[in-house]
Amino acid sequence: MVVETASLIIEIVQIYFWIGLGVAALFLIVGVDRVEPGARGSYVFRALLIPGCIVLWPLVLVRWLALERARSS
Repeated sequence: MVVETASLIIEIVQIYFWIGLGVAALFLIVGVDRVEPGARGSYVFRALLIPGCIVLWPLVLVRWLALERARSS
């Protein structure tokens, strides 16, 4: 029972990590320039954002989509 629970938790964390990595890659390639124009050409800055984007990917998506909607209105 404990092993099954631990395996489930590990799988959930791995899925969360891979989704976060995908969101981070997409955001840092496409979105960061649109959200913060001052970030253009600052590649070291983008590398520093990777861990935060992975951990906080749901918040990154919500804020990014909100800013895109406000921009298109």
